[in-house]
This record gives sequence, C-alpha cells and structure tokens, in this order.
Amino acid sequence: MKLKPATLPDTIWTAKHIWSLETKSLFVLLPTLMIMGIGEGLILLSDLGSAPWTVLSQGIALQGNFSVGWASFLISGIVMLLWIPLKMRLGIGTLLNVIVIAILLGITVAYLPFPTDLTGQIGYFLMGMLLLGVGTAFYLTCHLGAGPRDGLMVGICQKFHWRIAVVRTVIEVTACALGYWLGGTVGIGTLVYALAVGWIIQGTLSLIRHH
Repeated sequence: MKLKPATLPDTIWTAKHIWSLETKSLFVLLPTLMIMGIGEGLILLSDLGSAPWTVLSQGIALQGNFSVGWASFLISGIVMLLWIPLKMRLGIGTLLNVIVIAILLGITVAYLPFPTDLTGQIGYFLMGMLLLGVGTAFYLTCHLGAGPRDGLMVGICQKFHWRIAVVRTVIEVTACALGYWLGGTVGIGTLVYALAVGWIIQGTLSLIRHH
C-alpha cells in the first residue's frame, strides 16, 4: 500500500527535536516568523478587513465586554485544548511564534505609512497575505512546534489525512462566520484571506517538498 506523504515535509533545516536549538532550524524559523509579523502588519494597515481570527476575537470581546487582546488570549487557550486529542505538542516554535510575530506586527504598524489609495491598500493586503502564507509553510517545516491556530490545522491534517488547503479554509471560514455572528466586523479582505491563505500554505509546502 502506498503511504500518504507527511503533512509537513522534512527538509535540511528540520530540527531533530521539537525543543532543539539548532542553528540551521533557527536560521529559518526566526526570519520567517518575522516575515509573518510584517505580513500581519501589512494586512492591518491595508484596512480592507481584519483576518478571520481577529473578527472572532472582536465578536467574543463584544459579547464578553472585555478587550480584543483578552479575547484573542482566550481563543488561543481554547484552541490549544483541542490539541490534546490531536496529540500536538508545544515546542520552541510555539513560544517564538507568539513573541516574534507580536513584536514585528507592532514595529510594522508603527513605522510603515498607511496606504493613500485603494491600489496601495490592495498591494499591502496581497503582500501581507502572501508573506503570512509562505512564512507559515516555512516555519512549520522546521518542526519546532506551531502556533495555536496552525497547530490545530496541522493536527487535523495529520489525524485525518486531509489537505491543508481544505482544512485551513474551513477553519478560517468558520472563525469568520462565528465572529461575524457575534458582532465582529468583516471586510472584503477578510473573505479573501479566509478563502486563499490555505492554498498559499499548501502551494508553498508542495514547492518545498519537491525542491
């Protein structure tokens, strides 16, 4: 019987252990997490709509009468509880995902100018989505652990042997719909992101696998 390919391919920069501090792995992990932080910043600056998980955070914050930051923290905790039946584990990449992306997001928003026209907004948004999708694929192939939402995606794909593009799209659309139902704000960028980012991740992983 022909075995299905692993959800995440092994590469020359794949770490030997989920907590390994190997130079080659960190050399890929850190820059790609930085790129993802910049990508999130560009999407925010584009003002074409928040990412689906941010919409969900907005909705929960409105219903719970607390900040979006606390809502995001709560969601991350709940999502990581879903890791348990999927047998996903924390790694150094999980911690760095939270720290590095947040820092670069803040720097990007603080120092890059807002686009002055629709063309600039679209350019910011598309570049941000591309950086996030490609960055996600590269940091996951370090095998040093995933962020909460990426870990849910990987765990489902590994357990059921489903395609990353399909699983990620379902997750993003579900987060978007639930967030909108709870009162979060959805823009055209939100919908594009929900439908496209999973395919960018899968396409990048396919290129890495066959390189």
